[in-house]
Amino acid sequence: MYKYVFIDLDDTLWDFHSNARLSLHEVFVNKKLHRYFENFNHFFKIYAKKNLELWELYGKGEVSKEFLMFERFRHPLALMGVDNDQLASQIGDEFLDILHTKTMLVPFAIELLDYLYPKYSLTIISNGFVEVQYKKLRSANIEHYFTHIVLSEAAGALKPDKRIFEYALELNNATATETIMIGDSYAADIVGAKSAGIGQIYLSSHYDTKKENATYWVKGLEEVLEIV
Repeated sequence: MYKYVFIDLDDTLWDFHSNARLSLHEVFVNKKLHRYFENFNHFFKIYAKKNLELWELYGKGEVSKEFLMFERFRHPLALMGVDNDQLASQIGDEFLDILHTKTMLVPFAIELLDYLYPKYSLTIISNGFVEVQYKKLRSANIEHYFTHIVLSEAAGALKPDKRIFEYALELNNATATETIMIGDSYAADIVGAKSAGIGQIYLSSHYDTKKENATYWVKGLEEVLEIV
């Protein structure tokens, strides 16, 4: 039924939450941030909440890439009464330097890619930043699985804008009906793919059927094998 599989990267294949936590712990120690926060968990909880909010705004085109990268670290410091833009920038720079070196993948990611690779043309579709996403793929040794890497900066549109999906279809010379998208974000991956007429596989441990509607729903990547 399908010839092309589009896949989100962060938290669908590459374990962003775990890798970010490991990276930020190193930064927390290096920058002696215990001076301002009760402990690392305190810092990470504030960062993670703000980072999620900012990515949602970025996906809607309401904030810039530069604002997101800076504000997610300025905000936790400001909450602690620390007005230090230079430190916020240093934390952000060091975080990105370390982040791509972490290689934890979502469970069953490699097994899924090994299964899909001989059968389908695979394309990454991500809102992540060019200078970071390619490094993640290479460090985790998964770049070779993909025919195309479609990033929002290159496509000129952010998920869920259907233009990024249409851009990926054009690159593959594919039609929407022969393509399916796998992703963990309902708002970005599922809504976006649906708007482009592409089938969807929603990766989520919780599925609110009253608010959400996808072609397929899986709790883990191993379940994708039963669909494609």
